[in-house]
Amino acid sequence: MYGNDKANGLREDEMARQLDFYFDCSSPWTYLAFHAIQPLAHQAAAEIVWKPILVGGVFNAVNQTVYESRAKPNPLKQAYMQKDMQDWARLYGLAIRFPPTVFPVNSVKCMRGAFVALDEDKLVPYAAAAFEAYWGDDRDLSREEVLADIAKKAGIERQHFFAGIETDSCKARLRSNTDELIARGGFGSPTIFVGNDMFFGNDRMPLVKAALEAVAA
Repeated sequence: MYGNDKANGLREDEMARQLDFYFDCSSPWTYLAFHAIQPLAHQAAAEIVWKPILVGGVFNAVNQTVYESRAKPNPLKQAYMQKDMQDWARLYGLAIRFPPTVFPVNSVKCMRGAFVALDEDKLVPYAAAAFEAYWGDDRDLSREEVLADIAKKAGIERQHFFAGIETDSCKARLRSNTDELIARGGFGSPTIFVGNDMFFGNDRMPLVKAALEAVAA
């Protein structure tokens, strides 16, 4: 078992006390949910099990309509999405903007790096730095110098980080989490599970909270 990678086969009561958080740092809604889920879990005395995925792999397998909507966006929906994103960011006290130069971004190395961070118990600062680099500073997550800065901010030694993301282990763990999400019925990022109950998107936090309260009751 690696870091916060949990084995399958947990009892239902054990699963209900944890939140499985499947995520890719290339999603703005995941950036928002990443910040919202932590205080929610703390208040509910629930453990977050971080599950890095490659969302492009999910789209390719089960949600190819994403590419169609990107190719032919609805201008009304696009305008509302931008407003909605900023509304949520203000609510959470975050600064967020849609990257003007690099979208979508190749996040595969960044998400492999999440496993290096998991193994050093530095996932939260690592993911926070990655989200802020892309959604705050418009920095390309596929570039080595950007990844080096993210690793540095998380307190991960550069050589160890870059060696780690090229290992078969990190590659296999990213594929495994991605396949696991698809098998559980997921189709994007962020996807959250309370036990076997699935919730998709940042705006489902009230429902996640209610599910945890129901478990406690």
